[in-house]
Amino acid sequence: MTGPYGYAQQQGPPASPRRPSGATAVLAGLLGLLVAGVVAYVPIQVFISLPSGFSIGDLPTRALIYLAVALVAALSLLLGSLMAFFRAFAGAILLILGSLLAITAILLEASLHIGFGRYFEAVFSFGDIDEIVRAAAVIGAPIVLLLAVLPPTVKYLRHRPSAPGVHGQPPAYNPQGW
Repeated sequence: MTGPYGYAQQQGPPASPRRPSGATAVLAGLLGLLVAGVVAYVPIQVFISLPSGFSIGDLPTRALIYLAVALVAALSLLLGSLMAFFRAFAGAILLILGSLLAITAILLEASLHIGFGRYFEAVFSFGDIDEIVRAAAVIGAPIVLLLAVLPPTVKYLRHRPSAPGVHGQPPAYNPQGW
């Protein structure tokens, strides 16, 4: 059917694709912020508690690697969370990277000290704040990884709403320009 000016008349607004829910992306971002804080807790505590006259370079190489991995994990999780809140797909990638690095840091710390069995036994005894923080990292990092790779999170972060169409009659053609 054509309108009075010969243009095709629209029957109504075009159906837009349904906007995906952002629940998993927001949850991944919030939990990513929490895990970033708890993963950064131990390295920051190490830096603060260094005695006078003692340098970072005096630490064993494995400890330095652990500190670097933990800080990079915390930074990746922080940036990934912020980017996920602004609906950037790179946020999911950074959350995945940060949670994998956090898991690596946890395993490095466990191998540094007393072995895996005794490490996790000590962590889940919840004796003091340090153990509670480590338990939050052990539990939270895999959950952030899972939430970041879920299809609803990816769909939400990749979804771009279409531009609203202009409805109504097109303007009449006026060759004089007035």
